[in-house]
Amino acid sequence: MTTLSEPARPSLRRNRSFNAFWAAQIMSVLGDSFTTLAVPLLVLDATGSVATAGLLTGAMATTAVLTGLFAGVLVDRVDRRRLLVGCDVVRMLLLAAVPVIWLLPEPPIWPLFVLLPAASAVGITFQVAAVTAVRGLVPTEEVTRANGRIFAGTSLAAVAGPAAAGGISGWVGPAWAIGVDAATFGLSALLLLLVRLPARATPAGEGTGRPWDEFLAGARFLLRHPVLRSLTALLTVFILLTYGIDDVVIYHLRHDLGQPDGTIGLVLMAGALGTVTGALVVARLRERLGFGACWIGSVVITGAAVAGLALTGQAVEVGALIAVYFASVSVGGICSMSLRQQVTPEHLLGRVTSAFWTIHFSLGGLGAAAFTWLAEQHGTTLTFVLSGAGCLAVALAGLATPVRQAHPS
Repeated sequence: MTTLSEPARPSLRRNRSFNAFWAAQIMSVLGDSFTTLAVPLLVLDATGSVATAGLLTGAMATTAVLTGLFAGVLVDRVDRRRLLVGCDVVRMLLLAAVPVIWLLPEPPIWPLFVLLPAASAVGITFQVAAVTAVRGLVPTEEVTRANGRIFAGTSLAAVAGPAAAGGISGWVGPAWAIGVDAATFGLSALLLLLVRLPARATPAGEGTGRPWDEFLAGARFLLRHPVLRSLTALLTVFILLTYGIDDVVIYHLRHDLGQPDGTIGLVLMAGALGTVTGALVVARLRERLGFGACWIGSVVITGAAVAGLALTGQAVEVGALIAVYFASVSVGGICSMSLRQQVTPEHLLGRVTSAFWTIHFSLGGLGAAAFTWLAEQHGTTLTFVLSGAGCLAVALAGLATPVRQAHPS
């Protein structure tokens, strides 16, 4: 494999390209969080049908998953900076069309089923490209710290976005909230113009195969690497056990504890603050403890927090454990992503990211359906105990794999 020596780069605070990229990421996530709230409100206002809103959400999710299969091939073939800028410009144009359509006396609903799934497909391509760009912006030893800073900023944006979208929707309507969303992508594109990514070395013959074969190249690397193979398997089980926990917590607060929506919102805000906290401390924890102890420890704490929810009888107790839960998930997630970025060859990083996401989330929907059904039929106490115990079993299994290494390569 042809390689380039890693160029000297300034520290994160003085790295103009990284700072512009970081700000663009915040704008992008802010826009995504606008859409999360504004789109269902727009459909409900137009049709009064929650089933239609669900159908549109499902179409957007399906499009994102299908696009994600091959987004990595595209990311590894083209200039990533241009791709990032292009994705933001396309999303801006697609979403800007929504408020224009809503100026009509009787706006049709069908354009949403074209515009929004298309924006979702472009969005997943942007996310894959963004993950691969980090390693080109910072030195290898700074990747975990850089990811932590990105996670902290985007987590705050994810909290602020729905609140702002709700306020704008109530003021001028959800269609114009989507218009503001379009503007955030335009601002993100302008920020990305300030980013400078180094040239990539491409091995001879790379990029000439069929898209499916190139996607499999990422999957093969992921599954042949002893640490990444074990980590992917463990995380796939982990997502099966935890993907529906947010919904179960909300059900627990409303059904079991009788809490109002405002209190539920505060609990979820505590979770977001936990995510920010985990993102800010992960680099230091990994430096002191090593990868294995940091990742396995985060899974242990996650399992303990989920199991502890079974004992909660007050909203403040739920909020405290949710903050711990999201902090530990943040630490584990950033450790995992940073390791993939550090050990994957540059020319394969997009395809490895796509393959990982496809495998990692393959059981998420099944887990969410199973655990929400279990909570409704048999109560949240049993659900929390089983999910928490399963997480502890994942951590225990991790001790028997190469994931336990302090400095995997």
